[in-house]
Amino acid sequence: MSRRSGGLIGVWAEQQRVAQRQREGQHQAVLRQQRDAERVQRAYERDVARMQREQKAAYRQRREADAARRTQELDERVAVLEGLLAAGCRGAVFDVGSLRQAEDIEPFSPGPLGEPVPMPDQRFYQPENAWTAAGRAQAEQDARARFERDWYAAQAAEARRVEQLGAYRRAYDEWAAARRAEIRAHNQGLAGTEAALRDGAAETVVEFFSAVLFASTAWPEGFPREVSAAYERSGRRLVLDWDLPGYDVVPGAKGVKYLPGTDQEKEVPRPVTQRRALYRDVLAQSVLLALHELFAADRFGTLEGVTLNGYVGGVDPATGLAGRVCVASVAVDRAVFDRLNLEFVGAVECLTGALAGRLSAKPDERVAVAPLRTPEQVGVEVVVQGDGEEPDLLAMDPVAFEGLVAQLFRARGLQAVTTQRSNDGGVDVEALDPDPISGGSILVQVKRYRNTVPPSAVRDLFGTVQGAGANKGVLVTTSGFGPGSYTFANGKPLTLISGTELVDLLHQHGLRGRLGPGTAPAPTPAAASAAPTSEADDEFNLLGMDWAGSAALDVCALVCAGQRVLGDEWFVFFNNPATPDGSVAMVAAPPGDRAAVRVGFDALPASADRLVLVAAVDPEVNPDADLGGFTDAGIRLRDDSGTELDRLVVSDGRPGETALVLGSFRRRAGGDWDFVLGGKGYRGGLEELVGDFGIEVE
Repeated sequence: MSRRSGGLIGVWAEQQRVAQRQREGQHQAVLRQQRDAERVQRAYERDVARMQREQKAAYRQRREADAARRTQELDERVAVLEGLLAAGCRGAVFDVGSLRQAEDIEPFSPGPLGEPVPMPDQRFYQPENAWTAAGRAQAEQDARARFERDWYAAQAAEARRVEQLGAYRRAYDEWAAARRAEIRAHNQGLAGTEAALRDGAAETVVEFFSAVLFASTAWPEGFPREVSAAYERSGRRLVLDWDLPGYDVVPGAKGVKYLPGTDQEKEVPRPVTQRRALYRDVLAQSVLLALHELFAADRFGTLEGVTLNGYVGGVDPATGLAGRVCVASVAVDRAVFDRLNLEFVGAVECLTGALAGRLSAKPDERVAVAPLRTPEQVGVEVVVQGDGEEPDLLAMDPVAFEGLVAQLFRARGLQAVTTQRSNDGGVDVEALDPDPISGGSILVQVKRYRNTVPPSAVRDLFGTVQGAGANKGVLVTTSGFGPGSYTFANGKPLTLISGTELVDLLHQHGLRGRLGPGTAPAPTPAAASAAPTSEADDEFNLLGMDWAGSAALDVCALVCAGQRVLGDEWFVFFNNPATPDGSVAMVAAPPGDRAAVRVGFDALPASADRLVLVAAVDPEVNPDADLGGFTDAGIRLRDDSGTELDRLVVSDGRPGETALVLGSFRRRAGGDWDFVLGGKGYRGGLEELVGDFGIEVE
């Protein structure tokens, strides 16, 4: 028979069993915590690995998409070359009649001056209540006095309005008469041109058909447009030399592939035989298209035939000297040419077969053919029109340069004249935009400088615009502008046009000009940032910025030594997208970010010890906004593979402030960089902020 143990020994034993159970429970709890922590760690590691794979996959997709886009651009360029003749034949035909201008003069529109000044109504001038007869009499006298004062003031205002309206009407009538006379003179000149073409006047014929080729829209961008010609009146034949594109017009690459192993893009070369065949076909198409343009524009029976010699320029590999080589020549009668269906011919076969023309067998090697006949052999004056030697804007006569700028404004549809050389208040060109909504008067200053235009010139122009009551000011230069100038102009009715931008605008509107003795345009900051500049370009970081709020912001970067920027060119912003060495550049923001800066920290100058990031309200987009809604802002730090390394939180904006220092990356001893939170705000916008870093604005 069993019994339960009692006494001290039993109590002790029971306590031991309880303690043992507690220790086992605690041990099991610790094991469960460890297992839970391990599960959480494994889940975290799986999430991180998945995110890294997704980021790497997304980066690879972007690079592959970029390579595919570049391949598509090459295909599209080749397609344009292959369809050059067919597309040109479907284009509009040059016609003298299309140059005729209608006498549509903008009607007289006086605006507020056309509205009479309203006269005061005596019924609204009632005397105030008064208790006594004397008070009522005084109130009536005061009411009459107020009415008479306002009535005389209105009469005076109406008289001034009538006077101003008359002056404005006289000015309009004078302008309208001059404009009408200008249009009539232009149309009479066209009538004279038509008569001269019918009569076969040699000079007019050469000028007209040279202009047909020079002004044609059928030629792709980059094709030369130089022509020299002469006209044989007895045989009604035009003989001309026409420049053809060089071998580089056909892309040397067939496509672009992305190599993920080396993280590089590789161009796939186009087979040499294919490239040579396409180039020869492009030359043949160009000759046939030029003939088509000439015969199609002849509405007066001026041309019985055309002899065309096609030349290519470049450096002769045998002599190392620049020169032109004839690679195609054809003489064709109009009756023969009109029987051709150019949209379906094989260009080479048509030129060398049906038209019995000459085409170099190896034009890529500049193997020449003999021209059938040259303009100089016709025996009359040869007229040259086209590209020729671009005028050097830096060496151009100042008056001629101002005239060229005025011509550019007129080509853009504005009325523009150069001012007198004295008492012009610093204004070189006065322009008028006739658009009734966005137009107005424009004052233009022209600076033929070689060095950077100082901010003081921009401030002076702004003062001139305000003093003259103009709608806008434009400063045109052959050099460039610093950040101080762009910052001062930001948000004001000012436009700054640098030398490279001026050259681009001239070429876009059929005008000519270059900077310096070279023919290649100066590289833009964006192009400079795209080109590799150092080995450090292989390792970079992407700083992507995001924030809450609807205000449009400009994100900028300053490369500094202490609190001073290294120089104006080391301020990276919307008008200077990269530093001179390309170590810092503004780039397109990746998905999820609103702005991005590409930085090669190892490539920054040794004298730089910090990279400062700032944000400012864009006064043109949001003129009344501030940084009160700038919240939840951060900087995503990524490596060169696109992997996110960290997210750096920056300070929120404050109401009334329009610019903010987000933070700065600072170089520490040993070459490491760390991030220091900013937070200093400015009520004076980007202009005040950059002044603190030594950039001249005022």
